[in-house]
Order: sequence, then structure tokens, then C-alpha cells
Amino acid sequence: MALNSGPQSLSSQVFTKERFIPISNFSSNPCAVLRELWSEKTDNHTRVQELHQNEKPRSRNSCKRAKDMANLINYKPWSNQLLSSFTTLLSKTNVLQTLCHIKEPSKAFRFFKWAHEMGFPHSAQSYFMMLEILGRQRNLNVARNFLFSIEKKSNGEVKLEDRFFNSLIRSYGEAGLFKESIKLFETMKSTGVLPSVVTFNSVLSILLRRGRTNMARAVYDEMLGTYGVTPDVYTYNILIRGFCKNSYIEEGFRFFKEMMSFDCDPDVVTYNSLVDGLCKAGKVSIAHNLVNGMNKKCKDLNSDIVTYTTLIRGYCMKQEVDKALFILEEMTSRGLKPNVITYNTLIKGLCEAQKLNKVKDILGQMMGDGTFIPDTYTFNILIHAHCSAGNLDEAFKVFENMKNLQVPADSASYSVLIRSLCQRGDYDAAEKLFDELYENETLLSNYGSKPIAASYSPIFQYLCEHGKTKKAEKVLRQLMKRGTQDPLSYKTVIMGHCKEGAYENGYGILVWMLRRDFVPDFEIYDCLIDGFLLKDKPLLAKETLEKMLKSSYKPKTSTLHSILARLLEKGCVHESTSLIVMMLERNIRQNINLSTENLLLLFGSGLRDKAFQIIELHYKNGYRVKIEVVQFLCQRGKLPEACKLLLFSMEHHRNIDIDLCNSVIAGLCKINKVSEAFNLCYELAEKGLHQELICLNDLIAALEAGGRLKEAAFISKRMPRVDLKHDDRQKQLAKGLIEPVESLFEAGGKDTWVSIRKLLKRETEAAVTELSACISGFELDEETVERMQQSLRDYAKQIVANKAKEESGKILIRMKDRMPEDNINIL
Repeated sequence: MALNSGPQSLSSQVFTKERFIPISNFSSNPCAVLRELWSEKTDNHTRVQELHQNEKPRSRNSCKRAKDMANLINYKPWSNQLLSSFTTLLSKTNVLQTLCHIKEPSKAFRFFKWAHEMGFPHSAQSYFMMLEILGRQRNLNVARNFLFSIEKKSNGEVKLEDRFFNSLIRSYGEAGLFKESIKLFETMKSTGVLPSVVTFNSVLSILLRRGRTNMARAVYDEMLGTYGVTPDVYTYNILIRGFCKNSYIEEGFRFFKEMMSFDCDPDVVTYNSLVDGLCKAGKVSIAHNLVNGMNKKCKDLNSDIVTYTTLIRGYCMKQEVDKALFILEEMTSRGLKPNVITYNTLIKGLCEAQKLNKVKDILGQMMGDGTFIPDTYTFNILIHAHCSAGNLDEAFKVFENMKNLQVPADSASYSVLIRSLCQRGDYDAAEKLFDELYENETLLSNYGSKPIAASYSPIFQYLCEHGKTKKAEKVLRQLMKRGTQDPLSYKTVIMGHCKEGAYENGYGILVWMLRRDFVPDFEIYDCLIDGFLLKDKPLLAKETLEKMLKSSYKPKTSTLHSILARLLEKGCVHESTSLIVMMLERNIRQNINLSTENLLLLFGSGLRDKAFQIIELHYKNGYRVKIEVVQFLCQRGKLPEACKLLLFSMEHHRNIDIDLCNSVIAGLCKINKVSEAFNLCYELAEKGLHQELICLNDLIAALEAGGRLKEAAFISKRMPRVDLKHDDRQKQLAKGLIEPVESLFEAGGKDTWVSIRKLLKRETEAAVTELSACISGFELDEETVERMQQSLRDYAKQIVANKAKEESGKILIRMKDRMPEDNINIL
């Protein structure tokens, strides 16, 4: 579409094809720029107000010295001798001016510290300026540490004020670190620094930009109720703009009415915010009436370019282009000259309404009389139009003309071309343009539209699938520095690193995600944990797991056990213990073998108390402790710990090994730990288990040697006697022989005596064996033992003999009853 007959005209360089396509979607928006201007007006006002607080007039000589110092710092390598000639000339004014002229924040910080070392007493103003410099350049960790060191470094001369906190709160907000802003706000209150209206304005602005309307309401109520801070016109402009932007138009009008009660007169920003909200909601006619009412009602308040540009955008969105053109005429009739944003808004609307001839006429007229010169956004419209139509060659011609006219390209200029190249499959060209974007640091420039991370998704995907994730991450980090973010792009880059085995790089992006209040999905966590285990880095796997749990995901039990096993292999006693505690608290199934290994590691590391805490947690959750732990403690000579563990097991009604108890008691007696030995024996006696102990003589001797006669007597009374052991075995024999022998005799078979002999032998040998085991703990000589054993054998034979006699008597009686009396006499 030729807008001017001259082949070398500006319009012919802008439009490289006779016809360009209507735009349905743009990666940048002129009215978004206007909204940013409105939103930053309060912050800029605040920064200037705080920065110039207590500032004195500058002298010409001081200004020259400051520039000289700044030039040395900017263009020469730093050293402590660099500014030696200026040491005696340091003053409050030239220090502040030098800080302003230094280009790199790191060098500014060095100069600040150097001045302090040279004896210069920094003022509240210089501390504030340094904090501003660090914050603006996103050196936020350094800025935070610097903030909380101010009172110490100034020897208490400079107290923490609300403006110091305000500065860093704003910097966090501008970097997209919403959570950090709110945390710092809470820290400010907890340290006793009262928030001012500026503080509340900053926090409200940050909250509403993130769409946190409920939190914003709560902060506003806290501002009025808890702290009694009176809102100003900036407060209400922030609230009205924020709620309207988040589609709460009625709430915006409620604040509009409420501001009157605080003697806050609405200004043009107030009305523009309401107009913008109404236009977004499609209520453009109401917005137009509001503007007319403002012009009539308020003599000192007139609509500005922003007002009319917003209305033009509203009508264009509804494709009521004629009304948009009418607003343009009304605007000019009121003496307001449309700016480039106004024209770009109208051009975009005309394109969407397919009023191509009208676009040609307007551009030709405006460019012909010099009232309009295309800017970055204008070119972006055309590039996007050609790309949408598939005319990529024409889009690149516009892009080249853009460079020729020295109109700077922004993120939107690059993203639409890169995306289109990817869609066409020309990834080499897309990557080349991507490299140019990174090298030019276009994304870091505040010029043009704010980058949209999602628009680079296709090239991120390609690079991460082809082993070039580091390149993708470089650009992603530039995007993050601008405060723009996209969860899908984060995931693409993290998974790319995982695919290439660079799991730690992926973990770094994960941390960025979480700091920006995004929740990574399950797959990201799972992949990173598996990767760290594969690379034998269980500590990082555990850190990732902890973040996974904070994101409300429930990992597989096998994953937890794998991490725990690797931690134990590495001897990470504290980390493995905390993981077990976390699992128990969350009712996650334990692996008793791994838990046992952890206890061995705790005891082996001398962490006795911690080990018993873990044991108690296991018992409370229904788990047992394996006997290997007691055996380990005995082998390591940790008999008091073994004793305590046995007592702990009995307390929780667990079965214990009596042989281990014998070993522990005997060992304790040898190392003179008689109290512990007695306590264990006492508990065994209470549970009726002491009868099986064979170490009681040793315990009694140790107690008597230590003068603890009462305890020795207590054990002696409960000590099993040898004769009782013998009697018990006799009772056992009687029970095992009497009834079976009777049964065999009554059966009266031909093998009766063979069966009786076998029974006698079996029961006798069993009783003798058990007797030997029972009396082994007694100090008996061999002769006595043999005598007791023979006594049992004799006793068994006597039982059989007695039963045989009884049976013989019974047989005679039966024969007598059956035979004639004469035969009986013969017998």
C-alpha cells in the first residue's frame, strides 16, 4: 500500500508491501505504556522525594570534583590508591554526586566503602542513595545485607527509617519478587520501624500488580486501623487503578467515593484509571460520559492525552472506529496534540477493523506534515501483520528498515520474528536472531514493550531439545531480570538441563521459580531428584525434596527411601536423621533396615540423645528397633546405651533377647556401671524374665563390692535355686511319662514294652538336657551335675516301674474275679 509517491519517503520504508494484514494480537500495546506511566508516577514521586530529603544546594567546584572522581572510577581499574589525591576533599555533597555519576553498582559500592574507610561519616542520605543504586541494578541480596548493616556501620548514628525499607520493598517489587517484598514489609514492622503512607503505597502497588486484591484490602485496613496512617491521593490512585485493572470496577468507584472523606481530591490520574477500567470492561460510552462529566464539573481538571487515547483504544477494541476517529477530532479541538501512542492505538484499531484505506490516508497525512514519525511500536504492528500473513520476507524488510531509520527494536520486534521462523522450521535463522537479541541486551533495556517470556517458548523448546540449554537459560535470565516470567519456559529450560545432565543448573532455575511465587510441577521435581541421585548428590536431592513437599506434592515412598539410602552411604548423619523425622511426621512408611542404619550412624557419631529421640519417634509410630542396634552398641563398648535401649524396648512392650540382657548386665558389672546393670535386672524381674538370667552371681558380687547390700539382697531373693530347677524337671518327667505309660499298658499290644522303652529314653534325655541348661549359670562341680542328672534318670525309671507294678496288680485282680475258688486256692 503506497502511502507516498516518493520512493525514498519514510512511509515507503515503513511499508514494504502494497497491502498489510489486520492485526488480531500484538506483543506490545501503547496503552500498556500509558498504564505503566500512571503506575510509576507514585513511585517516581516517592523516590525523588526521598532521594532529595535533606539535600543541600550543590557548588560548582564540588560538582567538578565529583565528576573527576567518577571518571577515574568508571574508566580505570579499582585500587585503594586510585582516589588518594581526593581523600581530603571528601564532603557530603561530592560523595553523593560521585555516587550518582558512577556507572557500575559494584564500583559505586566500592567507592562507598572506601569513603567509609577513609573516615568519611556517611549520612542517612548517602546510605539511602547507595541502597537505591543497588536496588535499581537488581543487586538485591547485597542490598538487603547492606540495609541491615546500616546502624552497625554508622555506629548507631544513622537509624533505620521507613524510607530505607521503602526503597528495597519497591526494588523487590520491580524485580518481580513479590514474596520478598511482603517479607521485608513484615520485617520492617517487627523491627519497630513504623510504615508510612509511602510504605503502604508501595506495598499496595506491588500487591495489585500481582492481582492480590484480597491482600491489598487487608493491607489498606491495616493502614487505617492498626497504624492510623492517613491515605493520600497517590494511595487512592493506586487502589483505583489496581482494582479496575483486576476487573473490580465497582470496588474502584467505591474507593473513588471514599477518597473524598479524607480530603483527597481526584486528579486526572484518578479519572484516567476509572476510564481505563470501564473501557476494558467494554463500557466505553460510560467512560466517555465520565470524561465529559469531569470536564464540566472540575474547572481546574482537564482531560489529557492519556484520557483520550484510552477512549480511542476502548472504541477500537469494540471496532467502533468512527467513534474513535470522533474522539481524535474532539481531542484536537480541545487543543491537545495527539502523540505517537495515540496514533499507534488508532492504527492498530483501524487494522483490526480492516479499514486499510483509512490507515493509508491517516499515515500519509501525518507523516507528510511531520506530525507523526513511526516508532518501535509502529514497526512492530507491521512486522506482526506480515508474520501473521505468512509474509516473513516482507516482515524482515520492515525489520531492516527499522534499523536503517535507527528506530530501536524491542523484545516484541524480535519475538514475533523468532517465533515465525520456528513455525516455518528455519531454526538456524531463528537461533541467529536469538543470539543477536542476547548480545544486544535488548531484553534488559527499559525501552519499548515489556518482554513476554512465553513468546520465546518455541525457540526455548528447540534449543533445549538440541543440547543448547545454556544458551536458552542466558536469555531466560535476562527476561527474569526484567521481572517477566513464564512457568512453561522455566520448565522447558529445567528439563533441558536435566536432559543434558546439568541438574544443578536446572535446580538454580527451580529456585528462581519458587522465589517468584511459581509452583513447579511434579515432573520437574521428580526429574531433578532422580538426576541428583544418579550423579551421587543426595544432599541436593534432599533439598529438592524439601522444596517439593513445600509445594504440596507427595513424592513416591521409594524416592524417599532412595534419598535416605544415599545419604546413609555418604555418612550424612544430620540430613538422614531430619529426613526420617520428616517421614515419620508425615506418616510416610519407614524402611526399618534404613532406620536401623541411621541409628547405628547416630550412635557411632556420638549423637546419643538424638538417637534416642529417633527411637522414641519410631515406637510412637508403631515401628520397632532391630536387635542389631543393641548388638552394635555392645560391640562398640557402648553398654550404658545398650542398657537404655533394652529398657526402652521393655517400656514399649517389645520382646527382648535374654542372652543380650545377660551380656549387657555382665559387661556393665565389669566396667563398674552397677546402677545401670541393677536397673535392667530389676525391670526383667518385674516382668518375670529374671529366671532365665545366668549373670546374677556376677551382679550380686558387683553390688556387694560397691556396698549396695540392699540391692544385692533383692537379687539374691529372686535368684533361682538349683533344687527348684531339679524339682521342675522331675515334674516335667512325671507329666511326660505317667499318662502315656498307662495308655500303653491298657492297650496291651505285643509291642507295649518296646514303646515304653522308647518313650522313657526320649523324655529322660529331654529332661536331662533342660536341667543342664538351667544349672549352667550356677557354679557347680562336675560330680554334682552328674549326680543330679543320674537322679533324674533314676526318677524316670522309677515312674515306669511303679506303673508296671500297678498294672500287674490290676491283672491279678481281674484273673481272680474270673477263676473258680478252688483254682484260686491253688494259686
